Amino acid sequence: MRRSATLALALLIAGCAPRPPVSTTPQPSVVQPQAEEPNSLTGLTAQELVARFGAPALQIREGTSLKLQFRGPRCVMDAYLYPSGGSGTLKVTNVDTRTPTGGDFDQAACIFALRNKPI
Repeated sequence: MRRSATLALALLIAGCAPRPPVSTTPQPSVVQPQAEEPNSLTGLTAQELVARFGAPALQIREGTSLKLQFRGPRCVMDAYLYPSGGSGTLKVTNVDTRTPTGGDFDQAACIFALRNKPI
């Protein structure tokens, strides 16, 4: 019984504590621009991919999209390009990476391995 009274008194006192002022003026939300990751390929054109990785091992057109596949001894990378904006220029929107047998492979490590593979 004594514990309940002590707890009730503590809660009552805590409820009387001053609260920080609440601003009625809306605060502007500050959105920090996201820096592109150094290994990000998003936004690159097919020509830029070829300049970085050499000729693709596979090229598949489907409608207005394009898939370019680059292969190395450690991993396989598929880059998917779709028309961008009003220009219709195909640009990378998604990249998938995997081992040659289909297992998971870190995207940054695959990009590094493909950029530095022996010719």
